Amino acid sequence: MKIVILDAYTSNPGDLSWDGLKELGTLKILDRVKHNPEVISEAIGDAEAILTNKTPISEAVLKQASKLKYIGVLATGYNVVDIKCAQKLGITVTNIPSYSTQSVAQFTMGLLLEMCHHIGDHSNSVHQGDWERSLDFSYWNSPLIELAGKKFGIIGMGAIGQATAQLALAFGMEVIFHNRSNKPEAEKENCRQVPLDQLLAESDFISLHSPLTPETEHLINQDSISKMKDGVKLINTSRGPLIHEQDLYEALESGKISGAAVDVVSVEPIKGDNPLLKAKNCIITPHIAWAPWEGRKRLIQIATDNLKAFQEGKAVNVVS
Repeated sequence: MKIVILDAYTSNPGDLSWDGLKELGTLKILDRVKHNPEVISEAIGDAEAILTNKTPISEAVLKQASKLKYIGVLATGYNVVDIKCAQKLGITVTNIPSYSTQSVAQFTMGLLLEMCHHIGDHSNSVHQGDWERSLDFSYWNSPLIELAGKKFGIIGMGAIGQATAQLALAFGMEVIFHNRSNKPEAEKENCRQVPLDQLLAESDFISLHSPLTPETEHLINQDSISKMKDGVKLINTSRGPLIHEQDLYEALESGKISGAAVDVVSVEPIKGDNPLLKAKNCIITPHIAWAPWEGRKRLIQIATDNLKAFQEGKAVNVVS
């Protein structure tokens, strides 16, 4: 089987191995492919299987890939592939579920702690000589927040939401969550399911862990923000379009939302006209919550297992 990885560098910049995939066929590894249908089609050539992270596989590309039988998405989200067209053409598409649960939960808490303590800013201040010049034995340039007793609202209580809840509980926070279906199994002491409006009204911190669907797009907007507690802080490590970014910008500028930390934005890589780039009290990281070495190792192993199962006629993690 001829196999092509279209954007290998994102998942494996050289610190991991593709040897498992090499055992399944003739492997061609491309670090990057320009997001142009003609260039992508040329890169695929007569491959029977391809793996893609963010390289878009459109209808135009699929119709040119005459030998293609399998697409392995190197991520959980698979909107980079025209699923309906792949189905019509009989092409199997798989994804990678649950590889980054602990990584994303940990990163979420990292963003939370940065908003509470501004550790990077204080370290920079010390390196710039501010502590040496200080008249007092210590100082802080922004309010410091203790998490114990604060209310942490989670929107989306899947595997990552539940892992994040465990970490929040360990900090002594009270967790409330909203999910599109009832999740009685996720409720425990200091962790309970509530209606969305109640979560918005009561939470000191809100963390988004919902999938992107037509129903959840722009879930955070002017209306939902108006229902939030004044001074709430917002975290998004899920999908950028869950937030109406102009509405968030205005809420940050007014102080209705006192801080935001996002690892995802509506268009990635971020564009220079994104309003969040000029918003005050807004941390933006380049979609890296999923990317610790351990998580990427799991991703590559699951991708290998997915393709092997397909070759054996027992396809798993199929999304089409």
